[in-house]
Amino acid sequence: MPIPTVAFRDERLPNGLRLLIAEDHLAPVVAINIWYAVGSKHEVAGKTGFAHLFEHVMFQGSRHVAKTEHFALVQSAGGTANATTWLDRTNYFETLPSHELELGLWLEADRMATLLDALSQDNLDNQRAVVKNEKRWSYDNQPYGSWVEKLLACCYPPDHPYHHPTIGSMEDLDAASLDDVRAFFRTWYAPDNAVLSIVGDVDPVRARAWVERYFGPIPASRGVPRLDARPLELSLGGETREVVPDRVPLPRIYLGFRAPAIPDVRLYALEIAAQVLAGGKGSRLHRRLVREERIAQDVALFVLPLVSGPSLVAGWATVRPESTPEAVEAALLAELARMAAEPISADELHRAQALVETEELAALQRVAERADRLSMWATLVGDPGEVNRQLERYLAVTAEDVRAVCADVLVAANRAVLTYVPAGESARPSASAPGEAATEAVAVEAR
Repeated sequence: MPIPTVAFRDERLPNGLRLLIAEDHLAPVVAINIWYAVGSKHEVAGKTGFAHLFEHVMFQGSRHVAKTEHFALVQSAGGTANATTWLDRTNYFETLPSHELELGLWLEADRMATLLDALSQDNLDNQRAVVKNEKRWSYDNQPYGSWVEKLLACCYPPDHPYHHPTIGSMEDLDAASLDDVRAFFRTWYAPDNAVLSIVGDVDPVRARAWVERYFGPIPASRGVPRLDARPLELSLGGETREVVPDRVPLPRIYLGFRAPAIPDVRLYALEIAAQVLAGGKGSRLHRRLVREERIAQDVALFVLPLVSGPSLVAGWATVRPESTPEAVEAALLAELARMAAEPISADELHRAQALVETEELAALQRVAERADRLSMWATLVGDPGEVNRQLERYLAVTAEDVRAVCADVLVAANRAVLTYVPAGESARPSASAPGEAATEAVAVEAR
C-alpha cells in the first residue's frame, strides 16, 4: 500500500514570511496555522514565561480587533481557534469554513502587524493574572504538578534553554513590565520568524493574493537573535534522584532520560520503543505492572522531541496502595533493561508500527493537523517536506535499531528519578536497581 503524501506549495514573501499552501477539496473547510520560532528556550534569566504569556496576550486585541474579538469573529463564522506554547515554538491556528479564509488571514496579519497598538498595562495585568492562575491550577496546586519543572531541571543544567518550563516563574511574571513585553514582541513576532500554512478547500492563487495583501506590508525584523545553546552530551553522566513529599494520593515514580535531538533518525526507534513499553494495554509495562503483578495503577512512557539540545524520554508509574515505590521502580527498570539487552520480537515490532501507522494516517486526514505539521517541520528543520517522510521512517525501524537506541538512552548513567510520596511519609529515596548506585539523593520539602 503506497504511503499517502501531502502536496504543497512553498514560497517566501519578500519580508521573509514562509507560506505553505496545500489543497484538499474533500470538505469545505480550511486550516490556518502559523508557527513563530519562539518558545521558552528563547527566554533569558529573569524573564521566564514570556513566550507563554504572549500566547494569551495575542488574543487581547490589535489595531482593528477589539479585546477577545478574535475568538468571537472566528466562532461567529463557524470556526475554531486556539494557540499553544512549547519549549521550541509558539503557534496559533484556526479552522474555518473555506469561504471564511480571508477573515482568518486578516486576523492573524492584524495582530502580527499591530498588536502593540492595543497592548496596555491593563491588558498585561489581566493576562498576567490569568497565567499565574493557570500556574497555580495546573502546576503548583495539582497533584504531581511540579514533575515537568523538576524533570527538566534534572536533565538540563541551569544555563541551558530547556532547564525551565514554558509556564515560567511567579517572580518573573510579576516583574514583567510593559516595556519588557513590547521588546519581546518586537524581537520575535515578525514575518521572517514565522511560517504560515494554509491547508484545505482553498484556491492557491486567491489565498496567495490575500496573504500578500495582509502580510506583505509587515516589515521584517531587524534580525532575529541567534539561539546559542551550549551543546550537551547525550548522557547525563550519572543517575540523579529526588524524593518529593507532596500533597499526592499515592506514590508515583517519574523517570527522565536525555535522547537524540531532532532530526536524529534514532528518535523513530525510540518512539517505537515507547509503543512497545507503554502503548496501550498490550504493552510490556502495562501487562507486567498493571495486569500481572498489580503493583501499579497506571504507566506511561513517551518521547518529547526537541531541536536545540537533547530530546527527553519521560514516563511514570503510579504505585498501588498495597505496593511500594521500590517494587514499582524495580519492575520499571527491569523492563527498560530488557529493552536494551535483547531485540524486541517481530510481533511487538509490527504491533508498534501498526499503532504508529494508524495514528499517523488518522492525523493526516485532518486539515488542521496537516497544516500544523507543515509549519512544524519548516520551523524546526527548515524542510516542510519532512511531513511526507515520517511514516516511512517509522516503518523502516528494525528490532536491532530499537535495542541499540535503548542501550544508549534507557540506562542508569542517563537517568533522572523523581519519587513523589504523600507528604508526611518517609522521604527516603527508592532503592536503586541491583548493582546500580545513585549518585545523588535529595529530599525536597513540599511547598
